[in-house]
Amino acid sequence: MAENSTCCTPEGACHSGGTDVQVGEVTTTYKVTGMTCGHCEGAVSSELGELAGVSSVQAVAATGLVTVTSKAPLDEDAVRAAVDEAGYELVGQAA
Repeated sequence: MAENSTCCTPEGACHSGGTDVQVGEVTTTYKVTGMTCGHCEGAVSSELGELAGVSSVQAVAATGLVTVTSKAPLDEDAVRAAVDEAGYELVGQAA
């Protein structure tokens, strides 16, 4: 039988270096208007963190960017509703 000549182990892992990104997770960055401080960041993060499948949220008031990591792509209407519930406005996905 021929030996496996790829860099992958028999378990399917390539390379021994680790990363923090989990296989299958999706990271999406949104533009949100109205955030001005840490309290705003916390309110948006809290509401988005309650959406099903969301594993982390990072909101930055200075840039208006909110980065969400989830198990699958999120429905933009659900993201918009969560941001609205927090008292801010979702512009859409950041370019």
